[in-house]
Amino acid sequence: MLTKRQNLMETIKGGNPDRFVNQYEFMEIILELPSKLMADPGTEIKNDWGITFRWPEGQLGQFPVHDEEHKVLKDITEWRKYVKAPVINNSDEAWAAAVAHANSVDRKEQFVTAFVAPGIFEMCHHLMSMEDALMALYEEPEAMHELIDYLTEYELNYAKILIDRLHPDALFHHDDWGSQKSSFISPAMFEEFYLPAYKKVYGFYKQNGVELIVHHSDSYAANLVPFMIEMGIDIWQGVMTTNNTPELIKNYGKQIAFMGDIDSGVVDFPSWTPEIVAREVERACKNCGKLYFIPNLTQGLNFSSFPGVYEAASEAIDKMSKKMF
Repeated sequence: MLTKRQNLMETIKGGNPDRFVNQYEFMEIILELPSKLMADPGTEIKNDWGITFRWPEGQLGQFPVHDEEHKVLKDITEWRKYVKAPVINNSDEAWAAAVAHANSVDRKEQFVTAFVAPGIFEMCHHLMSMEDALMALYEEPEAMHELIDYLTEYELNYAKILIDRLHPDALFHHDDWGSQKSSFISPAMFEEFYLPAYKKVYGFYKQNGVELIVHHSDSYAANLVPFMIEMGIDIWQGVMTTNNTPELIKNYGKQIAFMGDIDSGVVDFPSWTPEIVAREVERACKNCGKLYFIPNLTQGLNFSSFPGVYEAASEAIDKMSKKMF
């Protein structure tokens, strides 16, 4: 029997896996980071960039607050006045828990995985709101290029510390690039503004010992897949059914693998049932096949919004492995 790591590599390289890769099993994600990324349900936090996140009671997650009082970047043409990159805490104490976690992992079995969120596109709209960010790409492209360069430089500085501290085998990087049915910006605009930034960031990780780049975007982004390949992504995690995953596998499978095709919104809701989960898992596995595909809830970490859904999906995937391998 192959290890989880070996089975992953056989799957994404078009080799001979002996079962489906079961969701996130191949990654041991190191989340003990020096700065707090998320508010707790029913609370709000202000992060190191000055961005306020609020998680309303009864909702599935947090989002930045963009009223006039809380918006960080009020004028893109004066972004240097408003946007100040935080100092990255590189003390032994701040990184002790993450280092201990990384050191505890059997790297023959799993990839020690660094976690980075939010991504560069998300940072743009977190700082100023989605509407302002999208309009700025059209109205003030020079200023947006400068801001993106500034955010990219911060990411590279953070990457140096992550690599030095954790020596990760893989990177799990978030940046949502679309809605359920379209990308937020055109492929041409994405190529101009964000492709160069990600080629720098992902290229740096690859040049410094990171074997696997897993990018999360639980959205439509089929029109951006050629750029994902160009920037060095090995696995697109979060691929929704609206992307026509089997067609993507057919067209691009030898260059990039696809992880998802079990839409969280379809299976992960208050009145979910194991039968619904099993149906969606079976559909995904049969439609997408055994190579270049990892069945997975589209959610961006190894849990579900409602208790039991993630575990039910894992059980159903194991059953499909027994049927199809």
